[in-house]
Amino acid sequence: MNIVLLGAPGAGKGTQAAKLVEEFGTPHISTGDMLRAAVKAGTPLGTKAKSFMDAGELVPDEVIIGLVTERLQDPDTQAGFILDGFPRTSAQAVALDAELAKLERPLDAALLVDVDFEVIIKRLTSRRMCRDCGFIGSSDHASCPSCAGEMYQRDDDNEATVRNRLSVYERSTAPLIDYYRGCDLLVSIDGDRDVDEVYADVKRNLGL
Repeated sequence: MNIVLLGAPGAGKGTQAAKLVEEFGTPHISTGDMLRAAVKAGTPLGTKAKSFMDAGELVPDEVIIGLVTERLQDPDTQAGFILDGFPRTSAQAVALDAELAKLERPLDAALLVDVDFEVIIKRLTSRRMCRDCGFIGSSDHASCPSCAGEMYQRDDDNEATVRNRLSVYERSTAPLIDYYRGCDLLVSIDGDRDVDEVYADVKRNLGL
């Protein structure tokens, strides 16, 4: 199962990927997680990426492509992978196709989790994360329900930045929907529903 997850920031791609990983054990390759880890570690890549991430802008192609290409060489991806957050542009999609052709591991599907932008804005501006364990909750959580740690709002979850991220997505990333539809790989799922209902639809459409 080699799939790409598509959808705007906050559409629920990561949640659905986590459920697929739990049930099927397929590696979840999240460029967002990889970049945040680099930022936290203070690596040169992290420092370079942070200014783009905080402003809601896309990290340059060469940085992301290098990260993903390196990750696809790892043995655990040989039986399949779930790419989350990549590709985000047509140029990245072409680069990914080229890398997968070299590896003789073509995509099986491009899964689009589709959610209205206003719903996403409400979701993201109320999102909170635990400083200690990384638990993702909402403004309703005074402390982390997992480890009792401090909950905080990420720099890129304020409304102005969220709206900018969605604008960037619509301008730069949405054309991928047409790209993968043209490749006959697009699978579109309504993401504005209960998580388990969305997941059941995901499995049904992927033939799992």
